[in-house]
Amino acid sequence: MPEEKAKKGKKPKSKSKHKPVQIWKHYKVTEDRAVLQGRWCPRCGPGTLLAIHSNRLTCGKCKYSEIFKKH
Repeated sequence: MPEEKAKKGKKPKSKSKHKPVQIWKHYKVTEDRAVLQGRWCPRCGPGTLLAIHSNRLTCGKCKYSEIFKKH
């Protein structure tokens, strides 16, 4: 006869799968205006910001990247 497997139960859900979007970190407020610090992705268009890294700008959606040249 087949041996009975021990019931493990359901796996507990993770507490946080994704971080909430903090869009206000991409803007700088000066007096009466909000100025975008980064750039929009040229492939995806407005609505998708490029991530700022130490040596490049990268789009997380389409993987477009611009590499800064060292002088």
